[in-house]
Amino acid sequence: MNSVSMRALPLLLALFVSAASSGNAFTPCFQSTTVQSTSTVLYMNKNKKRPTSSGKGFGSSSSSSIITPTAGTLIQPKVPPSFPYAGSIRAEPQSPRRFVPDTIMAPDYAEDGIPKAKGALFPWIIEVKKPEEIEKMRIAGRVAREVLDLAGRAVRAGITTDEIDQLVHQATLERGGYPSPLNYHNFPKSCCTSVNEVICHGIPDMRPLKEGDIVNLDITCYVIGYHGDCSEMFVVGGEEAADDSAKHLLQTTYDCWLSSLNFVKPGNDYKDIGAIIEDYVTPRGLTTVKSFCGHGIGSVFHANPNILHYRNNEPAGKMAAGHTFTIEPMICEGNNSYLMWPDDWTVTTKDGKRSAQFEHTLLITKDGVEALTGKIETSPVQFWERNSKIQKGVWLGTSADAKERQSALNEALLGLT
Repeated sequence: MNSVSMRALPLLLALFVSAASSGNAFTPCFQSTTVQSTSTVLYMNKNKKRPTSSGKGFGSSSSSSIITPTAGTLIQPKVPPSFPYAGSIRAEPQSPRRFVPDTIMAPDYAEDGIPKAKGALFPWIIEVKKPEEIEKMRIAGRVAREVLDLAGRAVRAGITTDEIDQLVHQATLERGGYPSPLNYHNFPKSCCTSVNEVICHGIPDMRPLKEGDIVNLDITCYVIGYHGDCSEMFVVGGEEAADDSAKHLLQTTYDCWLSSLNFVKPGNDYKDIGAIIEDYVTPRGLTTVKSFCGHGIGSVFHANPNILHYRNNEPAGKMAAGHTFTIEPMICEGNNSYLMWPDDWTVTTKDGKRSAQFEHTLLITKDGVEALTGKIETSPVQFWERNSKIQKGVWLGTSADAKERQSALNEALLGLT
């Protein structure tokens, strides 16, 4: 046992409280990610086990067809009919949790829903990835990007988010990966689908998407022991189906995110990311969510640093080459207060107005930053990328290598030079 002087104890206790007040995109920022609470609203059905799989039925890696569950197999939502929803989105029935073959390398929470590996206690202690770890994270990031692009191409009026979840599940398995959200603290699905006023952690279900819906697809893939995490917005029906308010929300969210990405380089303070985001969106009549945040990532799904998306003075540490983490601001049309559904996962705006979000897994290099989940030659280009005031075209990073690849990709996709 390490000894601690009595004089230093009050300071260390204060630092512990500060560390315990942070969170990540799967956990409210006011809740500890180190000392888990049995009363946390984000834990559910802790005793459930991951089903063993014969590679048949849901989750079969040998099939690419969509399986439509029968009414008798559907799981009814854990939200009572009397629940005072904030907007138009309602909880709908869900299909059973999908199987993962035993041949797939799974994270430590896959069986019982409880993550075993933990990040450092104090928020300024951040893991520096070794070169071999970075290469594995590149692979995980590439898989996550491919799966996100595939899911995005499926977005259309009439498709259910459950069908998108099945596509995500199968595509991840076919690439040798495990869908990281599945059974993470007992989350029941393989991705998050957050529609309209849903800020984050929307559970895929049987609701068909409608023309004009905006939807965030949040994809994380666990491949050869490492996670790649990314999310992107999609408009059902494309740019033509988006109203002016939706276009403003999406463009502003994307541009504030790009502004924060461009800030990342060795020596800068992580805490300053939040001010860049808040200062960009506030004059444009939007708000940034304060209760959920970005996070470090690697072999552990959520670790240090904690990335707050608003102005703050939290001791989150300094950026250094080899750090890997996410920036994922959640921006709202109206108030940034949120409503948690009784399913203990779905988070919506309290006023029922819409929310948007983008996310990359990032690697800090000696000369800047690069997106490990950056777009590739087959990725769709969205209207907010074409119209960005920060940078037209796709963004791959600020390092010399990332800029070279970015220039070539934008020339191929958009004819930009």
